[in-house]
Amino acid sequence: MGIRLHFWGAAQTVTGSSHHIECAGRNVLLDCGLFQGRRMEAVDINSHLALSADQIAGGADAGLSAVVLSHAHIDHSGNLPSLTRQGYRGPIYATPSTIDLCDPMLKDSAHIQEGDADFLNRRRGRRRLVGMPPGPEPAQPLYSQEDADQVNRQFQPVMLHEPQLLAGSTKDEGFSVTLSNAGHMLGSACVLVEAMEKGQKTRLLFSGDVGRKQLPIIHDPDAAPAADYLIMESTYGNRLHQPISPVKQKLAGLVKRVVARGGHIIVPAFAVERTQQLVLLLHQLIDEGQIPDLPIFVDSPLAVNVTDVFRKHTEDWDEEACAFYKNNKDAFGWERLRYVRTVQESKALNDLHMPFIVISASGMCEAGRILHHLKNGIEDPRNLILITGYQAANTLGRKLVERLPEVNIFGEPMRLRAEVDSIGELSGHADQHELLTWMEPMVKGLKKVFLVHGEPISQLALKAEIEQHYGLEVVCPKRGDRFEVS
Repeated sequence: MGIRLHFWGAAQTVTGSSHHIECAGRNVLLDCGLFQGRRMEAVDINSHLALSADQIAGGADAGLSAVVLSHAHIDHSGNLPSLTRQGYRGPIYATPSTIDLCDPMLKDSAHIQEGDADFLNRRRGRRRLVGMPPGPEPAQPLYSQEDADQVNRQFQPVMLHEPQLLAGSTKDEGFSVTLSNAGHMLGSACVLVEAMEKGQKTRLLFSGDVGRKQLPIIHDPDAAPAADYLIMESTYGNRLHQPISPVKQKLAGLVKRVVARGGHIIVPAFAVERTQQLVLLLHQLIDEGQIPDLPIFVDSPLAVNVTDVFRKHTEDWDEEACAFYKNNKDAFGWERLRYVRTVQESKALNDLHMPFIVISASGMCEAGRILHHLKNGIEDPRNLILITGYQAANTLGRKLVERLPEVNIFGEPMRLRAEVDSIGELSGHADQHELLTWMEPMVKGLKKVFLVHGEPISQLALKAEIEQHYGLEVVCPKRGDRFEVS
């Protein structure tokens, strides 16, 4: 008996999670994420899925039987509409919270795809008007809003800790999955795949993204279940985080310092999870009188829609978040907090000449309204750009973290005069020690570990620690690598 693993995404990089597994003639895709990086490279990678179009549309007998989604982040879910665009009509399994988050997130991603294609085609038209070569062929969006809607129709909810036999499988042949809480974001899960062939069973655990204990809003990660093989993320495999507990005091100190000098706090934040965590922490700080009750704006239509999903799924909240609910208070809303929906409202923030906080997407400063706020505030030394999450290589966010003296925004060079600071404590990814601790309960039965979702320097550091501490064989697969395990 053998399981064939094909690592198609998040292989020696932190984006585009996608892993194809095959057993007993059936194919399952673990995640189908969007690769995010340089434009041409991203277009090429996102356009070539793990299976051919014929395999994707062929159904359980000829191709893809099922997709299992670990969580809703776009680097894990964002290429699902490409599957439906190429004809896949099978089930996509995920937790109820993940399903509800994916609806607005995938529609937003499709809107970005369509907008990017429109921008490139308008630029191509302008070049032709002035007699210049138009450049490449007309751009096509990777997928459309209709493709994203189709994904939503194919979702099937799976509850945590309840085994689910996948489509086309039987108790003796095929796959079953059991999800456990990954503690990374609302609805996130680790996926235990049990591959069955002729009554023999092999257990493969896909970690998804492993979270940390004591993160705001969500429950702590479950202990790793027993398995024969582990596919584990390694985002922070070479780092140790600061403890989460002092984050409120650090945030309070930053707010008071910037308010005292009359500046603005510009916060690039992921619309999902990080925005809601910041809003809850700021709500607590204002209630406790630790910061002034200054205007706070969440300027992201996606974040507005996602926050409604957070309000719906109180079953995923931890005790701290539930305290608001029990006291009949909205954890994500109060008088001085305003959710900005329209472009006109967003632009009006540029005319405010008083201290305020604006939280806006994208979290890596690559697109969206945050670029306008950065353009208007990056050259004022009174302002603070507060980085709150991981910044991938080559993104504007990474350049801000590295404090390059000059960066391009909308193609225009801008001097970085604003203060830049980071709150890494809110990271939803476990660090090296936390990953080692999380996997410890399953070490005794493990045969091999595959590290994914990490840059090479992080993976090599974590590989060395796992080999030293647990004596296990560790592999860092490249994009396209295949393995057979049994």
